Amino acid sequence: MAQQPSPFSAFKLRVNINTSIEKAYTAWTTRAGIESWFLRQAIFNEGSAKERKGNDAIQENDSYVWRWHGYPDDVAEKGKVLKANGKNLFSFTFSMGCPVTISIYTEMDQTIVELTESNLPTDEETIKKHYVGDSRGWIFYLANLKSVLEGGLDLRNKNEKILNVITA
Repeated sequence: MAQQPSPFSAFKLRVNINTSIEKAYTAWTTRAGIESWFLRQAIFNEGSAKERKGNDAIQENDSYVWRWHGYPDDVAEKGKVLKANGKNLFSFTFSMGCPVTISIYTEMDQTIVELTESNLPTDEETIKKHYVGDSRGWIFYLANLKSVLEGGLDLRNKNEKILNVITA
């Protein structure tokens, strides 16, 4: 009998946003877009070579270095773009190399941005640190994506001297 995967090996979050699928996709897949609601700095490189500019579309196999407001430069996430279909699907490696997949679609005349982080290890320490921590962080950033796309208000803490707040 096949063993069922742990409920802590993946999580899925959804947010409805009053915007177009195209604008939501661009917010994830361009440097300018992702820096407007998620990151202080996003560096995308074609493979390991040339750096992509602000509105250049991210492509499969690009590498990235991401930095957040509220954290010093030595706190960075490095990874790889796994999928970027140019329309509504974007996937990348994230914490511990686990894939995060962004699917964007219409439901009940609303644009839905769905985030799935999967293949998380299920040992107790990982569950506490990554399953709980990553999902908590993604909840804030998806709410900020909605806020920025619907009205332009950026909710992020941009002061690295203010610590332990949910907005960083």
